[in-house]
Amino acid sequence: MNNLTRGLIVLAVGAALWLWPVPAGLKPQAWHLLAVFVATILGFILQPLPIGSVAFISITFTALAGVLKPAEALSGFSNTTIWLIVAAFLFAKGFIKTGLGRRIAYMLIRAIGDSTLKLGYTLALSDLIISPATPSNTARAGGILFPIVKSLSTAFGSEPGPTARKVGAFLMQTEYQANTITSAMFMTAMAGNPLIALLAAKTLNIQISWGLWALAAAVPGLISLLVVPYFLYKFYPPEITKTPEAKTLAAEELAKMGPMSWGEKIVALVFVGALVLWSTSQYTKLDATVVAMLGVAVMMITKVLEWKDILDEKGAWDTMVWMGSLIGLADYLSKLGFIPWFAKTVSAGIAGIPWIQAFFVLLVVYMYAHYGFASLVAHITAMYAAFASVAVAAGAPAYLVALALAFMSNLCMSLTHYAAGPAPIYFGAGYIDQGTWWKLGFIISVINMVIWVGIGAIWWKVLGLW
Repeated sequence: MNNLTRGLIVLAVGAALWLWPVPAGLKPQAWHLLAVFVATILGFILQPLPIGSVAFISITFTALAGVLKPAEALSGFSNTTIWLIVAAFLFAKGFIKTGLGRRIAYMLIRAIGDSTLKLGYTLALSDLIISPATPSNTARAGGILFPIVKSLSTAFGSEPGPTARKVGAFLMQTEYQANTITSAMFMTAMAGNPLIALLAAKTLNIQISWGLWALAAAVPGLISLLVVPYFLYKFYPPEITKTPEAKTLAAEELAKMGPMSWGEKIVALVFVGALVLWSTSQYTKLDATVVAMLGVAVMMITKVLEWKDILDEKGAWDTMVWMGSLIGLADYLSKLGFIPWFAKTVSAGIAGIPWIQAFFVLLVVYMYAHYGFASLVAHITAMYAAFASVAVAAGAPAYLVALALAFMSNLCMSLTHYAAGPAPIYFGAGYIDQGTWWKLGFIISVINMVIWVGIGAIWWKVLGLW
């Protein structure tokens, strides 16, 4: 399917919805905004143009057609969530530019990497340590850790093909699945997470702070990070189990890097400081966005990041354009009454069903609907607010719904080789065939759902969230 065909499909769907009779109980303005929103999400999925272009065209049309006033269409760009994401991308730039992320991974490998299972846990731990400051899970898994995974595989003579199962296939799948888990553990570990917090606030009128997200994710996240690598080690075992050479390789790489540079020390201090301030915001009253911006300001003052680095961080500005557009559209979908109308309409159809059963069905559908998505953000924007509002309308506790759907919004990336940005990188390395990837991904999705919704719900109950 070429780009023109994709574009025509997007326009046809949007036009069909626009011209469809407005349902009873809805304003025409709300229905027309829904048509634009659905066309935008479909554009994100089919990508006849880059998603930033699709988003820009959408808000331009929204203002041009009079669905929203220009200031309303552009309102998403003034949201603090957008600037939290931009600042967090710049944090990640500091990790990559100075080499601190690589140093952390190699130090851990040198310390504990003398077996293949330990190497798997080392990669997971490395991902966990740097995840709070890298909202691009693609940059984290692909830019920082993938070269290390590939180097380790090559060092043990494990290449795509007959030797893939020596260590390479196991390490590739372990790091990818670890990245799936760490993406769910912090609000700043995946670009769509702050959007979830915003949608929860707009749709359910609840606040999920950085600290609350991290606390709620801590227990199920750490359990998943312990269970998943071990499951892969037993279910998809490497042929080589002892890897003393990994320590030598790590030591050689660290020797090449030399002592910690001034830049690495600054990034490390800024990172630790940001974590402390983010996790104590209930006492300091400092906004998470202000903390992130302060960290970037310190890196600029100390010349760790130059202004050119800021301008060159295309991922941050690209994300700002499409997410700012989506936030504006999603906000007014709720303000104009579509989300409440949708929740009331659907909940009437499931009246009489106990909320636990209704919520479980919604959760399973939400998770496995990701087989049809190649973007976590597209999945979130298309389904999160609607599913959350329906679940709460059915009687489910708001925080239970918000957190469970938030974490499933990340954990669903375990499923396919196109589920999120890091997936094509690790699948494209050639160590794992598609059938195996999908089989492992499905089993791990079930394991994660049991841990995060089963044990997680008990943990959230202990925290008094529902």
